[in-house]
Amino acid sequence: MTGQHGDHHADHHADRPHEVRSFFAPRAAGWDAKFPGDGPAYAAGAAELGLQEGNRVLDAGCGTGRALPALREAVGPRGTVLGADLTPEMLEAAVRAGRDRYAALLLADVTRLPLPDAALDAVFAAGLISHLPDSAGGLTELARTVRPGGRLALFHPIGRAALAARKGRPITPDDLRAEPNLRPLLAACGWDLIRYEDRDSRYLALAVRRA
Repeated sequence: MTGQHGDHHADHHADRPHEVRSFFAPRAAGWDAKFPGDGPAYAAGAAELGLQEGNRVLDAGCGTGRALPALREAVGPRGTVLGADLTPEMLEAAVRAGRDRYAALLLADVTRLPLPDAALDAVFAAGLISHLPDSAGGLTELARTVRPGGRLALFHPIGRAALAARKGRPITPDDLRAEPNLRPLLAACGWDLIRYEDRDSRYLALAVRRA
């Protein structure tokens, strides 16, 4: 699903995919202009995956594809970079920005990816978890597509407190991105959380696919 600053309606968990599309479609054209300084943050977040040349990586909920250049640079010309998003307008914006030269873009729901088991070395997911109608289903599907020992980075360019303050809302105890909630959720879906950061400058949860 569409990621990036996707948590802008984190309190609204979409019941159906078309609700996610209807939220992001009219915002796609102006998305990059709205968040012009996020590029370096995405590059730094992508670097946390520890990718190597020749690796296979998916940007799940790639939006306009801001992480794709960094992912491509990390895996090199022999590597594979895929960008999947549910919203056609977001992928069209990625193409207009020229980011399709870094990755193969897929119009796909990340809860039903057209990929074989263990096809990937890593997944980058920015702002994704708040837009999954079935968080466990989505994380389990990502686990299916990643080889044992592969990594997942759940990312956001600002932390939960900063995002909540920007929206004028409190952080709620049931937020799935909170470590006490996220760790058992990931574990139930085949992931071990190995690093957790939630500071104003970024949110990062790094997990490893259990063998």
